[in-house]
Amino acid sequence: MHSAHHNRLAAETSPYLRQHAHNPVDWYPWCQEALDLARREDKPILLSIGYSACHWCHVMAHESFEDEDTAQVMNGLFVNIKVDREERPDLDKIYQLAHQIMARRGGGWPLTVFLNPHNHLPFFAGTYFPKTARYQLPGFVTVMQRVAAYYHERKDDLHKHHDYLANLLATAQAQDGGVPLDPAVLDQARHALLDAFDPVNGGFGGAPKFPQAANLGFLLRRAEADAPPDPDALAVVATSLAKMAEGGLFDQIGGGFCRYSVDAAWRIPHFEKMLYDNGALLGLYAATHRATGLPLFRDAAIATAEWAIREMRSPEGGFYAALDADSEGEEGRYYLWTPAQVRALLGPEEYAVVEPHFGLDQRPNFEGEAWHVQVALPLPQVAARLDIAVDEAERRLAAARIKLYAARETRVRPGLDDKLLTAWNGLMIAGLAQAGRLLERPDFIAAAEQAFACLRRACVDADGHLLATDKDGKSRLRAYLDDYAFLLAAGLELLQCRWQSADLAWLLALADRLLADFEDGDHGGFFFTARDHETLIHRPKSYADESMASGNGVAALALLRLGCLVGDMRYTTAAERTLVSAATALDQYPHSHGALLTALAEWFEPPECVILRGQPEALPLWAATARQADPRRWVFSIPNDIGDLPGDLAGRIAEAGEVAYVCTGTACLPPIRTLAELG
Repeated sequence: MHSAHHNRLAAETSPYLRQHAHNPVDWYPWCQEALDLARREDKPILLSIGYSACHWCHVMAHESFEDEDTAQVMNGLFVNIKVDREERPDLDKIYQLAHQIMARRGGGWPLTVFLNPHNHLPFFAGTYFPKTARYQLPGFVTVMQRVAAYYHERKDDLHKHHDYLANLLATAQAQDGGVPLDPAVLDQARHALLDAFDPVNGGFGGAPKFPQAANLGFLLRRAEADAPPDPDALAVVATSLAKMAEGGLFDQIGGGFCRYSVDAAWRIPHFEKMLYDNGALLGLYAATHRATGLPLFRDAAIATAEWAIREMRSPEGGFYAALDADSEGEEGRYYLWTPAQVRALLGPEEYAVVEPHFGLDQRPNFEGEAWHVQVALPLPQVAARLDIAVDEAERRLAAARIKLYAARETRVRPGLDDKLLTAWNGLMIAGLAQAGRLLERPDFIAAAEQAFACLRRACVDADGHLLATDKDGKSRLRAYLDDYAFLLAAGLELLQCRWQSADLAWLLALADRLLADFEDGDHGGFFFTARDHETLIHRPKSYADESMASGNGVAALALLRLGCLVGDMRYTTAAERTLVSAATALDQYPHSHGALLTALAEWFEPPECVILRGQPEALPLWAATARQADPRRWVFSIPNDIGDLPGDLAGRIAEAGEVAYVCTGTACLPPIRTLAELG
């Protein structure tokens, strides 16, 4: 780090940008000043996109951006712009797509893109470049010199390339379905996912392997919705989640999941922990415990929720974005052990369990002579080997975990990206609410409530627009589709845990804003950016799941459910138009659209929506009875003393005793007044 330097990034809120505030590079954030300067001086733009927990972003920063000689080349040839992809996912989506078109392969981070300063179209793109040539990659200085020369010497070729790229970007946008909605797509997707399933290690495909929570969530819904239940779909979900929870993707000592595994067996992860993965997986593990009854899934959900509450929560109740992959300049160092370190911390009986369970009696599994602990021998087998009861093995393991965690806390912790992102908080709120309800953990529900209230205070501007990020009490950037969609879904999960009319009113306002500012009125579906967003080279509208579930898929599902709850056809119609607009994509690549498939399944097979009215002390029993009868039911408990409800809810009249109003789509049963009828 060159502390003698001080560039414009020091004034930014993003922890990632501030990591580069003392580079010798003359960095700008994405701003009009930088764009005007590049156009005025006819200097191409070097756009570097990354995020704070990204290991290879750190490597490129240390090698090149902190190097005086490399920075001198950058400053001489380009206007340099640094972007946090978590604050500006709009820019990231656009230039990742451009990279994919130009390179004919997927991108990643760091993303390095060179732009024409006059129209901001890219003419060369890559990801990580080493300082000097290696890994079959050219050196970064060589790349920059060649790119700058091409820009200034080949203007005619540049214009032809830009016309070609602009046309491809325009045609890459999904516009309308072109095919009717067909429930057969759901079976096609199921078969495609079962074909891609790794029966040995769980998950889909080979290395690198990502959790793909949206696809697993779709399969879990199929498993629970089919009559009779689908054992093959449930086996894919259960096997995948079990292998992840027992492997190195999961932090066996402190809880929480890393972003992905570098191998096919979930052994060694990239060690960054992202809030969005953990929020999505938390709810999925809790729901899979409901479906299977297996303690492993309950324990993984509880450990993940407790990690988030303990390590990722702000004093105001919101959740921070990420933990870095690196500590003390090395990836994973914080999480690694040697057998000698572990033995020194534990009693002999505890170590006798931990050593075989975590594989410390096997060869090191990480660089050098280090172990990243994971389940090598299941606890029942460890107990049998030691001739002790499984309960005793569990007790020793729990005691050992407490000691190992306390010792690990004395190490230099990975860097914390302490900004609040609205969309990612939405995922964690939904996960906590779902896990709290299914696992009977009121502390999880309370944490979800506090985070929801935090966002409502911090991430709304004076005109009621949602904001995307908050850091140190400074909220900024108009929200994106994901912010609205994930927060809508979270609010609906939270309403199932406890009723707050004020929360419903806010959700309705958010849904109205989503329709007014993001919906594609011509073709259906939702753009990623609002109508009044900064004009960029492309306005993305994507349907496929990426590192998170598709915003269009989550929006469609949330609007279906909100429309069912209040009886407003504007919401259900917008959801249906989204599904129709995505029909071609679903037909061609069904297994890439788990979130939309879940919405499509609910559109074809709407679950029952149960509205309970009664005395507060009686409603929990009624809600439990309703859910036990059908786990797919949406159940909302509204105490009798709450009135002035919107839409169809106004007709769910309180009576002297308890009453249940049960509807499926637009068809409703007569009011139910006994628990026997409800079950």
